[in-house]
Amino acid sequence: MNSLNLSYAQCCGCSACYNICKFDAIDMIEDEKGFLIPKINKEKCVDCGACANVCPVLKNKLNIDENNEKYPLAYAMYNKNEDERLKSSSGGIFTLLAKNIINNKGIVYGASFNNENLVEHIRIDKLEDVSKLQGSKYMQSIIGKTYQLAEKDLKEGRTVLFTGTPCQTEALKSYLNCEYDNLYIQDIICHGVPSALVWKEYIKKYNDKKLNINFRNKEFGWKKYCVSIKGENVDYTKCYVEDTYMKAFLKNIVLRDCCYNCQFKKYRRISDITLADFWGIDKICPEMFDDRGTSLIIVNSSKGERILNCIIEQTKFKKVNLEDAIKMNRCMVESVAMNEKREEFFKELGKIPFDELIDKYI
Repeated sequence: MNSLNLSYAQCCGCSACYNICKFDAIDMIEDEKGFLIPKINKEKCVDCGACANVCPVLKNKLNIDENNEKYPLAYAMYNKNEDERLKSSSGGIFTLLAKNIINNKGIVYGASFNNENLVEHIRIDKLEDVSKLQGSKYMQSIIGKTYQLAEKDLKEGRTVLFTGTPCQTEALKSYLNCEYDNLYIQDIICHGVPSALVWKEYIKKYNDKKLNINFRNKEFGWKKYCVSIKGENVDYTKCYVEDTYMKAFLKNIVLRDCCYNCQFKKYRRISDITLADFWGIDKICPEMFDDRGTSLIIVNSSKGERILNCIIEQTKFKKVNLEDAIKMNRCMVESVAMNEKREEFFKELGKIPFDELIDKYI
């Protein structure tokens, strides 16, 4: 970690350093709080500096056309296909983007639950796999070697849609270190990423090896979404305000250190499109609200506009004022405040039952 000249509190766990190292001198290991951090093997390291040069936190500035006053553009939007929309966290726009890419023989990278009920980035090229990437996953995904895989696809001329958190998408762009016309990048408005160790403690009570997890079940509507967990011996549904994991997430007690001072929250982004729930749409543009999910779409580039135009006829949409939209979606530009009980919470994590821990600290 010191070889990167990066403090623990700065590291976003994006895995750019892990992907760039040609000597396999870096491993991503889980720390005592459950966050992945790079560990350098000094016996393999040749001090080439590649890890420091690729780090999006240390690099801090990627190529954005600050003079292009046309962007960003903002839209309220949702998928006309009600089934796809209801299976999505908000308006079902990602599904349309992903299907468009795959229908044109492209590749999509995004976050999916694995067989251990953890979240990891995967590569898909089949329509039937798009559902794996649908829906919010309130956990930091394991990137693995997906930046390398995406680079290989791009060099072979395949069209690639890469989706992730703002730090992950900047990490990919930094790793590639060149422009690809066949690359589309889509990030999100991110609240912050919770600890995988917290998630493991939360699901410990379920004995099923493989769970069907939906953080944003719309059974009672989009605004009053539920956490739904199904399995052979599990049938759990609870509103997010009552679910202990979501309480911990939304009270900002389980997020990664850097999430409380995130440098990737900003108006001008390297992504082509930013997707989010359009909270406040019932006040800003009530005709676009029916409590089944409305997406906030922010177009950041001409490429973003290009791919959006490919799906626009499959949506209902309305252009909105970006400033109005951001008023109700402050995580676009502002980090959340750290919960003052966070350190005490982590000290007791795993020592007492999870629900008791939440009752004590939330």
